[in-house]
Amino acid sequence: MKRKWKILIGTVVVLGIAGGVFASVQYQKRGITTVQTGKVVRQDLTSVVTASGEIKPRNYINIGANAQGRILQIFVKEGDHVRKGQVLAQLESIQAQADVQAQRAAVNSAEADSAAAEANARSADDAIATAQATLDRNKADLERTQADFQRAEQLWKDKLIARADYDTKKAANDVQIAAVREAQTRLNQSVVQKKQLEAQLASAQRRIAQTQALLRRSSDVLDKYASVSPIDGVVTNLPVRVGETVVPGVTNLVGSNLMTIADTSVITAEVKVDETDIVSVQLGQVADVTVDAVPNKTFRGKVIEIGNTAIVRSTGVAASASTTSSQEAKDFKVVIALDNPPDELRPGLSCTAKITTATRPHTLTIPIQALTVRQKGDLEPQPKDGKAAPAPNPNDKTRKEELQGVFVVSNGKADFRKVDTGITGATDIEVTNGLKEGDEIITGSYKVIRTLRNEAKVKVDNKPPEKKDNPT
Repeated sequence: MKRKWKILIGTVVVLGIAGGVFASVQYQKRGITTVQTGKVVRQDLTSVVTASGEIKPRNYINIGANAQGRILQIFVKEGDHVRKGQVLAQLESIQAQADVQAQRAAVNSAEADSAAAEANARSADDAIATAQATLDRNKADLERTQADFQRAEQLWKDKLIARADYDTKKAANDVQIAAVREAQTRLNQSVVQKKQLEAQLASAQRRIAQTQALLRRSSDVLDKYASVSPIDGVVTNLPVRVGETVVPGVTNLVGSNLMTIADTSVITAEVKVDETDIVSVQLGQVADVTVDAVPNKTFRGKVIEIGNTAIVRSTGVAASASTTSSQEAKDFKVVIALDNPPDELRPGLSCTAKITTATRPHTLTIPIQALTVRQKGDLEPQPKDGKAAPAPNPNDKTRKEELQGVFVVSNGKADFRKVDTGITGATDIEVTNGLKEGDEIITGSYKVIRTLRNEAKVKVDNKPPEKKDNPT
């Protein structure tokens, strides 16, 4: 019996000592938080903005109807390559053709009238020359008859000739004077007639210009019945058929769209970038574009256009077009020109672009989840004697200042460090100030980082979580 009591008492003592040790360990663990940690390391970091959109040609033109009429012929089909100036479709144009023919006849008639007026003007020049020659001849004859009359008059005074001879010389001189007057009158008439003919010629030439202008107008109207490609490209959309009637667009009324011509020399990816990322996107930045319809391929490109107008994500309408303010998420259009796009890329294909906005070689980085924010007042040290901290001044705004930083493990405690950050990668972020390489920082869990207090005791446990066997 004595031996049994000794064993029982020994067992009780051992259990009591074990219980005391366990209680002591548990007491010491009180207030210790288990955390996961990582190191501040140097590595190459790339900041990437991801956005989705669709493939579009850089330049495309919707060919609309310039005249009203029935489609007689369509000379292309969807997918055809066309050249600038190539006729794409022909509308019915009977009236326009008749107008052109009528104006051509009017031009021909005006040109004939002008030619006749020009011939009459040349004839008038000949008539003036003839009248001038006649006048010159009559003046010469007048000088001769005047000389004869003067001699006869002297002889008559000297009584050397008969009265009849004197009268004959006088009559001949008078006739010649009348002939000179007649010739001068004819010359004056020819000059006046020439001026009239010149006026008729000028009028005929003006009629030619007028009818030619009307012909150009009629020809331009006729040309509008033929749709012509303004650029080199590919027919990407052809919604009409032969026999349909199309109408041109007018104010507040959209006209018929015959087809779309796309310039495939420059293919772009038009994506929508979130408003929080658009400030990082700049012209010339490199982008990698993947197309859903072309798997396992990545196309390189560069940013060539950045939109300045925000687009409401839910409606796709520009925010500036709305009359009411909206708190909905907004995007901005970004256009990326692809380098050497393949022929299989078609407008409208869905794509995703990853735009490289910045790179930092061999820079200090930390995991993004390690970053947290604390108010300045929450970081003040707690009294070590167990007394309660004095109540904060509610008017002290500096205590509410928010600081960005991380918790560094120092001597078994969490030490908050304010940090300055740079670019952000997929999982890491650049640290420009506040940490040094090799510092051990708290990276998890998320709940712990969100609630952890400065100078709290921590225990590092970086073991991976155990995998639970799936029930069979």
